[in-house]
Parts: sequence; structure tokens; C-alpha cells
Amino acid sequence: MGSVSTASASPSRPPTGNPPANFKICVSYCGKDASQGANISNWIDCYSPQDNSWNRVTTIPGLLENHALKGFSMVSIGEFIYVVGGRLCEYMVPTDNQIVRRELEVRRQVLRYNVRENKWYKCASLIVPRFDFACVVIDGKIYVAGGKRRLSTAMGMASAEVYDPALDEWQSLPEMSTSRHKCVGVAWQGKFHVIGGFAGNNGCIGNMERSSAEVYDCERSCWNLIIGMWQLDIPPYQIVAVDDKLFSSGDCLNSWKGQIEAYDWNQNIWSEVDGSRFEALSATKFVTMAPAGPELYFLAGRRMPDQPSRMTSAVHVFNTSANGDAWRSMEPMEEDGEKELCSHCCVVILRD
Repeated sequence: MGSVSTASASPSRPPTGNPPANFKICVSYCGKDASQGANISNWIDCYSPQDNSWNRVTTIPGLLENHALKGFSMVSIGEFIYVVGGRLCEYMVPTDNQIVRRELEVRRQVLRYNVRENKWYKCASLIVPRFDFACVVIDGKIYVAGGKRRLSTAMGMASAEVYDPALDEWQSLPEMSTSRHKCVGVAWQGKFHVIGGFAGNNGCIGNMERSSAEVYDCERSCWNLIIGMWQLDIPPYQIVAVDDKLFSSGDCLNSWKGQIEAYDWNQNIWSEVDGSRFEALSATKFVTMAPAGPELYFLAGRRMPDQPSRMTSAVHVFNTSANGDAWRSMEPMEEDGEKELCSHCCVVILRD
């Protein structure tokens, strides 16, 4: 599991432009079947596009056996991964051999992992505990907004805050105009976009707020509301930026909707990207995507036919700048045991 040190020196900021050749895509999973005696607590796998290899690099420290984090955010700055907030769950196997999940608490804890040194650090905690929130990195700082702070409530929050790694300090930001949870965060055009989510004020959840976005201007320290930026009342699943475009893979009910959609700022609409329909991602158990240069990496997992205790992990890549034949698929990897996705992936850039 490794030791956990207190954060001190600021991690370096990633270089601008396309990522260098030496980068990895990291994602957190937990197990699904505690009845077989396996510890299902969170671990982090890293995928190396250079040789199409997977490596389990670490487990998230401080978790008891069969305790797992859900609803947290995992983002990267350079060769550091940050694990922010989340809700802590315990998995128990009673006498009838049916797994029971018990939600324990919402966490404020923030951890930093150095991929190169394989070492964990404890960072300053969030001001407000939260899960299912929007989280992005802009200019080497981590911005969070929305989410839930209690397990027992159906309402989200409007609060936001920012973390400066150089100071190891969180600061409160102005609140959004409405509460949001299950919202998606993306850094785009130098601003923090909080898109969709279950949103509303005074205990009333409205469709207009769900299909809107709030944009935080870091220089002016203010929020702006964009009505209709997300055209469904179902929250988006994941949105990423490539160059000056936004791409979506689906919503929280259908993580892969069969094609990629791109956002047109001038018309305020999402449209299918030509050549992006891809049957190989259908019927997967989980999908998450990461941008690297002009490409979108889709990391997917599915149960193997007639072998529910085994899974196949596959990576499919879509080149957003290609005119045709934009998809390519890597050789899949088979593994024992069933796992589930606990966070969206992030790209870690390793210095030479």
C-alpha cells in the first residue's frame, strides 16, 4: 500500500501542447465479488499506449479491507495523480452469500500519488466534503464544484473551491447559481465548465437547470450561466476537450451511445462526429475516455462470454483530426475476477 507523507513541495506543471511520447493513462477500479475472499478496495491501473500494456501500480492507502471509495475525482498534474473527496463504502458478505454495500461517510480527504516514485502524499483536505462533483485542472490548480456533502440528501450543492499545490491550500470560490450533483467538469478555453447534473434550488429540481452549464472565469472570479449547453435533462457521462472542441461519449444512463458527439459553440448544439460510430464499444460494462493530443482513448471492460468471473479490458482510439478510418483498436487483455470503474481516467505525463 505504501506510506503516506504530508504534501510539501509543489509538483511541476505539465508542459503545454501535445503530450510527449512518455505518458500513461491511469484509472481506478475496485473489485465486485468479496465472497471469493478477494479484497475489493480501490486500486489504480496505468495503461501505456507505447506498448499496449497494463500495470497495477498502487492501491489507495488508508482503506480497510473491503472498503472502497466511490464518487471521487481523480485528476493529474504532470506525473502526479490527485484523489479528491468521494464517499466511503463497505462491502459485506452475509450468510446468504449476497454482497451488501453500506455507505459510511462523505470524505474531505485529498491524496497525491507520484507515479514515478510510487509514493503517496496527504494534501490539505477539501473545505467541504463532497462526492459526485465536477473537477478539473486549470493552470496547475484543481477546481471543484457541486456534488453532495451528505449521504442522506437528494440535493446537491452550489459551492466551489480551488486547490493550489504550491501552497497546499484550498480556497472557497463564489457559489454557482444553482445546486448541482452528477455534473461534469471540463477545462475549456481557460475556464471551468460545470455541465448538466441534477440541478435546482429550494428543493425543486428543474429540467432547465439540468440542461444548462455554469462557467467559472478564473480571471474575473465569477460564474456565467449558459442555458441549453447540455440538451438533455439526463446528466452527461463524460466530456473532454481536444484543442478547441468538446467531445461527449454519452450520458449517465448510457455511457456509450454508439457515437461521439462534438459541441458547436456558435449554435449551442451537440452533433454526431462523422465516422465516430463504433459497435465494438457497445454492451461494455464500463467505458471511460481520455484525450491525448488529437486522439481520444477509450478504456473499456466487459465480461467474457460464458465466463462471468473473467473480464476483457480493451483500448480503442479515435483520431479527431482524421478524415477517414479514425478508429484503431489495441489487442485486448483478459484477466480473472470482476471489477468496476470507480473514477474516470486521467493522463499522466512523465518527464524524461
